[in-house]
Amino acid sequence: MSDASPRPGFAHLAPAVRLSLLLLAVLLVALSAMLWPHWRSNPDLSHGFFMPIIFLLLLREARQGAPRYLRDSAGLTAALAVGLILGLLALSAGGLYAASLGWSHDLVAFTLTGAGVLLLLASLAVLASAPVRWPPCNWTALVAAGLWLLSAPLPPGTYSRLTLGLQLMVSENVLRTLHLLGIAAVREGNIIQLATAAVGIEEACSGVRSLVSCVFAGVFFSGMLVQRPWSRAVLILLSAPLALAMNFARSLALTLLANAGVHVAGAWHDFTGFAVLGLTAALLAGLAYLLERPAPVVSRPAADSAEALPAAASALARRLLAGALGAAVVLTGAFALATRPAERADAPVPDLAALLPATAVGWRVETATDLSQFRGILQTDHLAQRLYTHPTRQGPAVVIVYLAYWRPGQASVSLVASHTPDACWPGAGWEALPVPQQRARLAVGSRLLPDAEQRAFRSDAFLQNVWYWHLYDGHPLLHEDPHSPRELLRLAWRYGFRREGDQLFVRISSNLPWDQIRHEPFIEQLFARLQPLGL
Repeated sequence: MSDASPRPGFAHLAPAVRLSLLLLAVLLVALSAMLWPHWRSNPDLSHGFFMPIIFLLLLREARQGAPRYLRDSAGLTAALAVGLILGLLALSAGGLYAASLGWSHDLVAFTLTGAGVLLLLASLAVLASAPVRWPPCNWTALVAAGLWLLSAPLPPGTYSRLTLGLQLMVSENVLRTLHLLGIAAVREGNIIQLATAAVGIEEACSGVRSLVSCVFAGVFFSGMLVQRPWSRAVLILLSAPLALAMNFARSLALTLLANAGVHVAGAWHDFTGFAVLGLTAALLAGLAYLLERPAPVVSRPAADSAEALPAAASALARRLLAGALGAAVVLTGAFALATRPAERADAPVPDLAALLPATAVGWRVETATDLSQFRGILQTDHLAQRLYTHPTRQGPAVVIVYLAYWRPGQASVSLVASHTPDACWPGAGWEALPVPQQRARLAVGSRLLPDAEQRAFRSDAFLQNVWYWHLYDGHPLLHEDPHSPRELLRLAWRYGFRREGDQLFVRISSNLPWDQIRHEPFIEQLFARLQPLGL
């Protein structure tokens, strides 16, 4: 690195650099627009509303900070090319995810934000080079680029595992503390049973919100309020433990209040949540002030090495950056245009309730009435489920038939594929059990059905065998892990831009093996009605 000054204004930059800055502005505006619904609907990301302002503040602080610039060289140009290629590949992957999962999906937002960060860091290699000097390459500039990633939602699989782990950790430690205080309590999963009440450590209380927000604040303060590397490291390293400790204190306080007979849902729950976020941010800011007060920046004379740099190499890097950012803007627009609505979105919807037999000889039939709670996450109103029970000597035999339907273009193939039992049931307390084969050719009466996905789950002593089919445009789809980005990309490549097909999801679960229910008249009647739809 070299020191060089003065820093030029925008009007004095080379045309390729000015074009690159304008293209970056367009990409960041598009990124903010894509993340805005997540900031508005996800309390874990409410700090994201401040990200565009924080980004500009950090850029201003970076330009006033240490004037460190990168020496132009073939190695720097190679690093720039690698960063731009990775950024464009991530942008392409994000576009394919958007075509398959929809622009509002968390994995899409995370991937596209990662692409934006890669492009920002690659741009910094040119903008912070000694021939350009806009801005310097210092810690604050790196924080301005990288902090976008902490404003994006985590991928669903990562979020679920992190949330579940934190829920178990918080509930277990709260239980231990209650026992130390002499309070009788038992834990069942994430539920703490007290003598007079039950307290659930839900996702909102797991600590993900305070963890992400606190790390965000720690990284921001490290770029804004402190200058020494060790002070920055201490601030960032302490942010996560502080967030977890404060969330544990909040969960314990709410549990003690519930044990005292106080209704903790509502006002108490929300007040303590906001108080914890405010207090942890204030503690981090105070810690930053104690570690190191901001010191005035001392200007340094220009280095001679900046004058001796080869102009051809720097011009090549500037043109390469402008071209790659232009390609990124074109790619973004192309994916947005390619995900237009389906032409047959008003296709007639089958009567799902009529497909499910309303009576079954020897079986008690119950119709589910609470499926409306899943309409938002599944993005459909067309849901139906019936429960069939039959008494036996070993206990009740249970068969549950569930149907969900999406009009053409109403939801992407991969969005439906991401809500299979593999993805959803473990989060509801079911343990996945090994099965001899995950794909089975089943028969109903004398007729063979298309291959079904076969699973088994257990909750306490209750076993459920599960068979399901996902049909697209009347044809069954076979797919693997719904949390696998590679598998979602495969689905996106094959079905993502074909938005004209309707989708039907059929799931049958039972505590009996298939051979014991395949000859039941209501099962045969069900599949006779489903046959015109693709089964």
